[in-house]
Amino acid sequence: MKIGLFIPCFMNELYPDVCMATLKILKKLNLEIDYPMSQTCCGQPMANSGCSKDIETLAKQFVETFKDYDYIVAPSGSCVTMVKEHYAPFFKNNSDYNKVKTSIYEVCEFLHDIIKIEYLDVSFPYKVGIHNSCHGHRMLKLGTPSELNIPYNSKLKNLLSLVKDIEIVTLQREDECCGFGGTFSVTEEDISVAMGKDRIKDHIDSQAQIITGADMSCLMHMDGIINRNKENIKVMHIVEILAGAKYE
Repeated sequence: MKIGLFIPCFMNELYPDVCMATLKILKKLNLEIDYPMSQTCCGQPMANSGCSKDIETLAKQFVETFKDYDYIVAPSGSCVTMVKEHYAPFFKNNSDYNKVKTSIYEVCEFLHDIIKIEYLDVSFPYKVGIHNSCHGHRMLKLGTPSELNIPYNSKLKNLLSLVKDIEIVTLQREDECCGFGGTFSVTEEDISVAMGKDRIKDHIDSQAQIITGADMSCLMHMDGIINRNKENIKVMHIVEILAGAKYE
């Protein structure tokens, strides 16, 4: 099993610790990991802004870069969704894209559904609230959308339950949007911030010390609001907790 590690561009620049935690947890599983140096942006920011010609260039670059791997794994549900759901118009039944589309996984999805890990030798003695990002939750099915009114299941929660000493708090709204939405947070700043404040308040009201999730973009948005308002809560990407990172 040869894994191509896809690191979203903003995470590479702003959150190298999360990127290294992703690599660490995959290497702990004795998987063959490769980081192709020709990788670049998946095109999601351009898609949010309607720049279709730029998306096509990036989509073809992505497929060419990752087509020969057994699996492609990334610590970002929204970027994975971009590849799986929004590249098709640029590929007419292309075999390379069809392979990439069925081979790419968000890291929690990969650990839960493909590797099916049952044990983690890590401890995290803190109260943690799970933020279910929209793309991962609904498009990748990392969790059960509340509007379906069926028994709730969360792959993120299942993975965190393997961590010793952790306390997962219950939120009032398990799958509410944080308001980020890429360029939505720029074009609709007031709405975006208001949604982020509501999401943070739910975690604070539930006495969480940490907000975690599978999309650093959502966590980045909430972290900015937390820092500006000097709230007593932190954000951590889920792979940091699973990989044994310390709370600071």
